[in-house]
Order: sequence, then structure tokens, then C-alpha cells
Amino acid sequence: MDRYGKTKLAGILGIVGNIFLLIIKAIIGFISNSQAMIADAANSAADIFASLMTFIGSKIASEPKDDTHNMGHGKAEYIFSMFISISMIFIAFTLLYDSVMSLVNKSTFEFSWFLVVVCIITIVVKLSLFIYTSKLAKGMDNLLLEANKKDHRNDCIITTFTLISVLLSLINIYWFDGVVGIGISIWIFFTGFKIFVESFNVLMDKSLNEKDKEQIIKVLEKYPEIKKYNHLNTSPVGYKYLISITIFVDGSLSTFESHEIADKLEDELDKLDFVYLAIIHVNPLNIEEKNTDQN
Repeated sequence: MDRYGKTKLAGILGIVGNIFLLIIKAIIGFISNSQAMIADAANSAADIFASLMTFIGSKIASEPKDDTHNMGHGKAEYIFSMFISISMIFIAFTLLYDSVMSLVNKSTFEFSWFLVVVCIITIVVKLSLFIYTSKLAKGMDNLLLEANKKDHRNDCIITTFTLISVLLSLINIYWFDGVVGIGISIWIFFTGFKIFVESFNVLMDKSLNEKDKEQIIKVLEKYPEIKKYNHLNTSPVGYKYLISITIFVDGSLSTFESHEIADKLEDELDKLDFVYLAIIHVNPLNIEEKNTDQN
């Protein structure tokens, strides 16, 4: 299965699983008046939206390049990841307000073993989705899959605390329910904010990280014909990068010989996992020296 096929599958499984969890959480949460369970249900609603965005985003990103999108549609992954993050941040603030008010008003809820059962079902479903999505995401630099994987993991932790708050109500400790609601909202906010920053950086054409740049430099250093280089520029194209470099070779080389070096270099750089396209510009070294003397 290819990259986009895996992402679509993760989105579909997330939608189905979260719709099921949303229904049972909302019913039991509102019947028992458990703020932690209601917050957990709202989190599942956000998860449905996130899974839907994953499905749509991967579908658009899988479209090949065309006359109006010469570099393909890969950035759709990050646009839809940003939609996910904004929805998570909005829900986090809503849950925070409701949870704080439940603490201020000293709200209580009615214990039910159904609450315990829902928590256990949620943990099992989310843990299964986390393990499966982790396998899909293995070896892939895919922000949509990473966002879904982290979301499933977070839900396991969140629901575990919800279960603790439910069990504490057996000994009349209700304040922990509101505290868990606040904790869930803060967790959702920081997860959403992190996804927002990662998406924003790509959409704003943040340059390649230093580790990958070092790989490019190592390739350049393999060519003794390249006397020096500059203008190593990188720009994200979806989950890969467009690489542009100016190299300087001996001015006595023929045009064919110098461009043959550039072609070989482009071919080798194109084989790197993070490179979408490498563009090499060739200059004879003596031209630069003449320009330097004139300055």
C-alpha cells in the first residue's frame, strides 16, 4: 500500500472508531453528568473531524502535478493538518471553561458501572488504533498520520484518567472529575498547538533541517570536480523538498563536461528520501573570481 493509501485507511478507521466512541460516551456522560466523560466525548468529536480531514487531505495530496500545480498537491497534508490543530485548540478552550465551572459550582455526577465499561472499551479501541496507525506510519514522514497516531495515544491516556475519576466517585471524591476535564483540555491544546506549528512551518517554506542538509553536503563532497558551492536553498513540496544549489567547476572544462557533473549530482540527490527535485546551476570558477576582482 502506498503512502496516500495508508493515510486514507487511517482516516477511515479513525472515523468509524470515533463515531462509535462518541455515541456511547455522549449517552453515558450526559446521563451520569460526568464532566470528564462529557469532555472525553467532545474529544472523540474532535477526533472524527481530525480523521475526516486526514482522509480528505490525503486524497487531495495524492493528486499528481498538473499545469496549475507544477509541484503537485503535497502541501494539502499540511493545510488539513492545520485545520485539525485549529479545531483541537477551539475544543480545548471550550472544555477548559466547562471543567472550571464544574469545579467552581462543585458539580457531582451519578456513578455508573456503564461509565467504567465505556472507559475500558475506549482504551481498548484507541490502543488498537494507535498500534495499527503506528505500523502504517513507520518509516514515513507524514504529519497527518503522525497527528492521528499521537491523537490515539493521547486518548488512551486521557480516558485512563477519566476512569480514575469515575472510580474515585465511589468514595465521594468528585472534584477530581473537573480536574481531569481541565487536564484533558490542556492536553488537547498543546497537542493541537504543536501540530499547528509544524504545519505552519511547512506552509511558510521553512528550510530543510541541518541533519538532512549535512547529507546533501556529503554528496557534494564526493565530487572532486566541484571546487566550491553556494546558494544551497531548500523549499518544502509536500513532505519532500525542492533543492537548489550553485556549484563552481574548473572554467577550462567544456560546457558538456560541466553539465555532465551537474546531471550526475542531480540524479544522486534525487535518490535521497527527502528530495522531491534537485536543481543544480553550474558556474565556471574563474567567472566568480573576475566578479570578485571587479568588486
